[in-house]
Amino acid sequence: MMSEYDLIVLGSGPGGYVAAIRAAQLGLKTAIVERENLGGICLNWGCIPTKALLRSAEIYHYMQHAGDYGLTAANISADIDAVVKRSRGVAKQLNQGVTHLMKKNKITVHMGDGKLTAPGKLTVTKDGKTEELTAKNIIVATGARARDLPFAPADGKRIWTYRHAMVPPEMPKKLLVIGSGAIGIEFASFYNDMGAEVTVVEMMDRIVPVEDADVSTFLEKALKKQGMTIMTGAGVESLKATASGVSAAIKGKDGKVVASEFTHCIVAIGIVPNTENIGLEALGVATERGHIKTDPMCRTNVPGLWAIGDVTAPPWLAHKASHEGVIAAEAIFGGHPHAMDPKNIPGCTYCHPQVASVGLTEAKAKEAGYDVKVGNFPFIGNGKAIALGEAEGFIKTVFDAKTGELLGAHMVGAEVTELIQGYTIGKTAELVEADFMHTVFPHPTLSEMMHESVLGAYGKMLHM
Repeated sequence: MMSEYDLIVLGSGPGGYVAAIRAAQLGLKTAIVERENLGGICLNWGCIPTKALLRSAEIYHYMQHAGDYGLTAANISADIDAVVKRSRGVAKQLNQGVTHLMKKNKITVHMGDGKLTAPGKLTVTKDGKTEELTAKNIIVATGARARDLPFAPADGKRIWTYRHAMVPPEMPKKLLVIGSGAIGIEFASFYNDMGAEVTVVEMMDRIVPVEDADVSTFLEKALKKQGMTIMTGAGVESLKATASGVSAAIKGKDGKVVASEFTHCIVAIGIVPNTENIGLEALGVATERGHIKTDPMCRTNVPGLWAIGDVTAPPWLAHKASHEGVIAAEAIFGGHPHAMDPKNIPGCTYCHPQVASVGLTEAKAKEAGYDVKVGNFPFIGNGKAIALGEAEGFIKTVFDAKTGELLGAHMVGAEVTELIQGYTIGKTAELVEADFMHTVFPHPTLSEMMHESVLGAYGKMLHM
């Protein structure tokens, strides 16, 4: 028996389930196919549960520094099993929330492995049973998974991916983190705050290499101050799990290879798109380095087939996937949604201190030929930051000197992941420096630093 729909979404992550909801809101008969958990990696094994872990580590850090706030906290300890249990509870709650949203919007959920068999046709297999689905349009939102080291695949015991690191079999004592992108640095920050001895190895010449160079430099100093060992321009030549730990040969920037021992290792060297065994080859779907190629409306080269999220081009971010889901659903319905500008997609890293950015770095702006004006305001000049005991960090803004266009904004410090959206709205609305200058920012807030950074780019800074 064949089930017919207006739209089928393959994958229920933050791209897939949002696409399904928007399509249902528009009146399309919609189904979603998921092989594991509604909400995908983000809600179950990614963005949300990692933030729950980081919150526990943050509170543990504050408890250890209670004296800085005139408080006394005795016999402080951390229970990694209880911390993980809380994180899994948060993930379960959100998974149930997505289940509720599917019912509320009358979206049919098919659990199982989905595979495209022909244009507009998809087979779902579960427990040896198959079901045929058809739809005029299908959205592929199958996401991605962690990339393994080719010479040392993760075993879940000593060598971990992010997924293993969220449910550790034990608390690491001496942890090696390979890769300093958002995932690597977040887990390095979490385990460092929880008491592990952490070493980060990054092959590029600086950590969080996609961020502005000033942010990378500041963050590296902050993490080293917290006790981390940071090795940039370095690589892991070999990695071997043993019964008691991990043996690694690390080549430093000086070219020397040093043998080191760790109890555990997290590999955070990128992602692999989930494009295997879903029928793309038979349909002739165009890909690039494994990722599905799409146009600005998320169409593939195959009529009626769309793709969103991590299975497509970077940046590989949950909020980018969600927005693409809305674009695709509205385009399928027959509307005229706005294409998404990658330069207006914010990026956030939830380490301690936090990092957030949108748009071009100073270096990239200059490479693009812009004459720039740059403002930089430190947290130490902000009353709210001092009152919070969080006076480390800065906010940097980059403007086109000729037009006043905000080209980029880069932040490091407490709660900057909550502040970046102000600049993101400004970029999306194409505001210029005068619009930011004439905006009244509330006092006392951290957001005042955003104002001061803009003023600083034009020689009008007030509090520094």
